[in-house]
Amino acid sequence: MNDCFIINGRVIDPARKVDGRHNLIVRGGRVAEWTQARRGPTGVPVIDARDAVVTPGWIDLHTHLREPGEEYKEDVASGVAAAVAGGFASIVCMANTKPVADNASVIEHIRQQARVAGLARVYPIGAITRGLKGEELADIGDMAAAGVVALSDDGKTVANTRLMRKGMEYAATFGLPIVDHCEDPFLCAGTAMHEGAQSTRLGLAGSPAEAEEVIVQRDIALARLTGARLHVAHVSAVQGVDAVRAGQEEGIAVTAEVTPHHLLLTDEVLAGYDTRCKVNPPLRTAADRAALRRGLREGVFAAIATDHAPHTSIEKDVPFDEAACGMIGLESALPVCMRLVTERVISLCRLVELFTIGPARTLGLPRGRLAVGDDADVTILDPRAAVVIRSSAFRSKSRNCPFDGWRCRGKVLYTLVGGRIVYRAGPGGRRQ
Repeated sequence: MNDCFIINGRVIDPARKVDGRHNLIVRGGRVAEWTQARRGPTGVPVIDARDAVVTPGWIDLHTHLREPGEEYKEDVASGVAAAVAGGFASIVCMANTKPVADNASVIEHIRQQARVAGLARVYPIGAITRGLKGEELADIGDMAAAGVVALSDDGKTVANTRLMRKGMEYAATFGLPIVDHCEDPFLCAGTAMHEGAQSTRLGLAGSPAEAEEVIVQRDIALARLTGARLHVAHVSAVQGVDAVRAGQEEGIAVTAEVTPHHLLLTDEVLAGYDTRCKVNPPLRTAADRAALRRGLREGVFAAIATDHAPHTSIEKDVPFDEAACGMIGLESALPVCMRLVTERVISLCRLVELFTIGPARTLGLPRGRLAVGDDADVTILDPRAAVVIRSSAFRSKSRNCPFDGWRCRGKVLYTLVGGRIVYRAGPGGRRQ
């Protein structure tokens, strides 16, 4: 039985507009009772959350697990281990595996590997097009039956507008959102970073922010036409934020996410050609970063998502032009994003919302809150704990983390999935 009594914590549950001192009784893996009582049921293990914050289990909307096909970078087992260490009780994994997750058999393999690992919940996304080639639709009906929660060719844009329309129509038929990587593939072809003053100084080909803008606007127009639900992945530029906001104000069913690295970094960090900071879409200017932060405050973004993209030194320790795009983020998300709180960009409650009920509502997941009867997916964190990010200690197989060595605040103490402790911190974790 997955029973416990969580006491002395500050409970933040944005879905229920709760922020206060409460104790939680968990029975059979579900939230059984909110109480002010100091004693729990006899014989039930106690988790003392004194000086800590208790939240619904965190959800990452955008993770690359690399299995099947590139298990040397990451596999489901190492990915979910990294997830729970980062406070994530649930993760949503992208389809750009090898072979591509464009059919039921690959989806079922991922789900089975997640069951075997027994840590975070894993929600697969299926490809929009077969093989991510943008030529014909994937087996959407079969994948829907196999349990995908959305469709995406993430890593690539479906350049054929007619095919994207058909994909949205099929997605709407099956009640699935479309998650799109919005970059015009012709405008950004052969580029390595954001197009601007910094790319000129470094002598690197740059991708203009308009490459994002034109596809976001196209997809919003198609969502209007088809009635599909659209979620814009990893928005990076002023123009992307403005386009999403305009779509929302028009009443179109469009949501969006932003990554920790686009919120904290700019293209200035590429001055030393650090390939850990080569991402897709690229890091952009301070003005773009400021627009993303405004979007967080104004509610344009439903979620912060890590876009956890593992690569080894084989792909990263090469000339910048040749390096793979992407960085890992599951285990650094809390301390990095706590900077947004300490810098007063957003409140702690808003940060929790962006990692819990925000992503849950975006994809219609039955997660993100702590109501009586809900599965007891719980994240317990110490927002004041001083930490130094050490990628060498990560559970991920990869180390491509540009935040390595950063001094931050914010530590995950416990992650519970269905009332079961799947992660407990070492020194500094609390249990009695």
